[in-house]
Amino acid sequence: MTIKIFGGMGLDGNKDKVADRTNPEDALFTMAKWLSAEGTNEDAIRRKIWDYYQDGMVVDRISGFARIFREAGTTEIKGNSFPIPKRFNYSYRSTWGDPRGWGGRRMHEGCDIFAGHGTPVLSTAHGVVEVIGWNRFGGWRIGIRDLNNVYHYYAHLAGFEKDVKRGSIVKPGQVIGYVGSSGYGRPGTSGKFPPHLHYGMYRDTGTREWAFDPTPHLRKWEREMKKKRR
Repeated sequence: MTIKIFGGMGLDGNKDKVADRTNPEDALFTMAKWLSAEGTNEDAIRRKIWDYYQDGMVVDRISGFARIFREAGTTEIKGNSFPIPKRFNYSYRSTWGDPRGWGGRRMHEGCDIFAGHGTPVLSTAHGVVEVIGWNRFGGWRIGIRDLNNVYHYYAHLAGFEKDVKRGSIVKPGQVIGYVGSSGYGRPGTSGKFPPHLHYGMYRDTGTREWAFDPTPHLRKWEREMKKKRR
């Protein structure tokens, strides 16, 4: 039985003879039917997502999340990783909000983790590589979007893992790059500060994005990493 909600789209997904917009099964069934109306291949689904959101960035993100679930074979995806492997030396403290002067006065939107040049950098979450390449502030950097729509920013790298590129699916603990001292200038600029990983986290609501202090998350992931040593 179809009840005319969702602009006439509402369907009864759980067969209780009511199309209830507050019922997850009904809502999911309705959306699935609407998305597959023009076919079930990826291009057809992307077109329908575009019709709904009219935003190419949203289309890419939803498609990326779908690929994560498809590769995992489940929607129960959990776990995080500290960004430096446990066998390497490193040090850090909260540098969130500290002043920065290069390129104009600004606040530090992240936490600096000092480690030797070439130390592997690990993905902290399941996600999709959204950005990779040079940034005049961050040098060689990678931006990864996780399933909670949090953007993880890894900067001042010496280089990238060879198989990591834009659109790559990554997992916690996977090597994505290497600690360096790149940035603060034109492409290739390096050595203006000691080698370290700048790690940042950004929340996105769809209408605005803002940075938040990643240090509590780093402390938690570090504790979990140390427990695994025992």
